[in-house]
Amino acid sequence: MNDKPHLDEEALTELQDVMEEEFAVLINTYLKDSSDRITYLRNAIGSADADAFAKTAHSFKGSSINIGAPKLGDLCLEAENAGKANRLGDAAKVVDQIETEFLRIQKTLKEFLS
Repeated sequence: MNDKPHLDEEALTELQDVMEEEFAVLINTYLKDSSDRITYLRNAIGSADADAFAKTAHSFKGSSINIGAPKLGDLCLEAENAGKANRLGDAAKVVDQIETEFLRIQKTLKEFLS
């Protein structure tokens, strides 16, 4: 996982070319949804809902990979697997890593838009 970039700028540029005027909307939607998903992950841990945790992590993984954030996608996969295995005790640490990586991606995406 360490050799993957935080943000695949080539993939992001291709996405920008395809989306054209809708690119900023897509990025802003991703940022909002991702922030919400981190909250949902924490809530699922708090309520010991491994199924909801795994499903949220799975969805977050897909959107992160689609946006060109491979490290975040890998962390979400790790979280998804923890949820599927009902290892929510391990999950809080992974969510902390997800949040740290997301904040890095958020900053970079906002700079990319400006």
